[in-house]
Amino acid sequence: MTIDKRDFLKLQPLTIIVIGGGAAGFFGAIACANANPYARVILLEASRQPLAKVRISGGGRCNVTHACFEPAGLVPNYPRGGKALRGAFTRFQAKDTVSWFANHGVPLKKEADGRMFPVTDSSETIVQCLMNAAEDNEVELRTGRPVVSVKRLPNTQFEVYLKSGETLKCDRLLLATGSNPIGYKIAQEFGHQIEPPVPSLFTFNIADPNLRALSGVSVNPVRLRLSVPEQPTLEQIGPLLITHWGVSGPAVLKLSAWGARILHDNRYQATLSINWLPDLQQEQLREKILAVKNEWSKKAIALHRGVDLPHRLWQYFINRVGINTEVRWAEISNKTLNQLVQEISQGKYLISGKGVFKEEFVTCGGVSLNQVNFKTMESKLITGLYFAGEILDIDGVTGGFNFQSAWTTAYLAGLAMAEN
Repeated sequence: MTIDKRDFLKLQPLTIIVIGGGAAGFFGAIACANANPYARVILLEASRQPLAKVRISGGGRCNVTHACFEPAGLVPNYPRGGKALRGAFTRFQAKDTVSWFANHGVPLKKEADGRMFPVTDSSETIVQCLMNAAEDNEVELRTGRPVVSVKRLPNTQFEVYLKSGETLKCDRLLLATGSNPIGYKIAQEFGHQIEPPVPSLFTFNIADPNLRALSGVSVNPVRLRLSVPEQPTLEQIGPLLITHWGVSGPAVLKLSAWGARILHDNRYQATLSINWLPDLQQEQLREKILAVKNEWSKKAIALHRGVDLPHRLWQYFINRVGINTEVRWAEISNKTLNQLVQEISQGKYLISGKGVFKEEFVTCGGVSLNQVNFKTMESKLITGLYFAGEILDIDGVTGGFNFQSAWTTAYLAGLAMAEN
């Protein structure tokens, strides 16, 4: 008598446990349960409310992904992990994310800068979509279940120990714990190398009260250069926002991501060079200002700037080089004019620390990528152990890239765990 494989699986189904009820944990659990309806998928979340980071992301709108639909185009947006993700993105990338959510009743929209949000502009839409998909696929969601340790059994199963004293067994285990130390601890106990986690995506504190007094002034674009002794200079171009603690905006956040480890190692002390008018060569800027001086020689320099900069910022520059706001253009020496050009094109600002980018905490560091198979997201050291999301040494710049790496790695892990 032959037994149908499906009937056999019904009698002895796979048990899969996913630790971490964030974006990666939910997506991996859903993908696994959908691919293998006979598997038992248990999703453990330490807190009472899952998907907490999804709820607050994008200012409560949830920046789901980025409208970049070529794997090669996605890769450069990851300071760490881009090379490993290249192949993974050929199997599940941004357009697949868009299709997945559309198929689950949540169309996404593209904004001018490429970020993609639900058309409702509410992260709650994404939360409910994931919750519903998990329920529809019979994922067993257990909240308020912190995990304290995991043990490998002789029969290759895993034993998961909860803080409550409860013990669960599974055939396959997905760690999607984000930057929670318990995930790193479990991975390390199984022999995985952990790249030290440090903050990524943060703003810069600038100890200049006169600059900070311009809080709310924005310039687009600027060119930023980050200088740390004995380290290569890093550069970014894009919008900048002056804040009451220093500078923020997309250009700063991208620079912070690429310089995350260097800045951490240097205790967030560095020199930031800002070119406030990067579309002009320095000599072009000088000629432009000289033309203003010649044409408006009898006018006050504070009121006739002749360059495309906010008025308050212009006054800041002339004060910074020691020019009285009531001085007329005719009274400005060539030496002072050159100082003004230098200040606009190569102004130096001392970074004295880091701020927080809203509540969207991102870290670089995590499980070393050379110990993970990026076709399946399975550990190369422990059969049946998988990783997804921020627990890996992967981080992207702002714009939906961190969520995309979570969707991609979780989806691949989910499919691989579902296989018998």
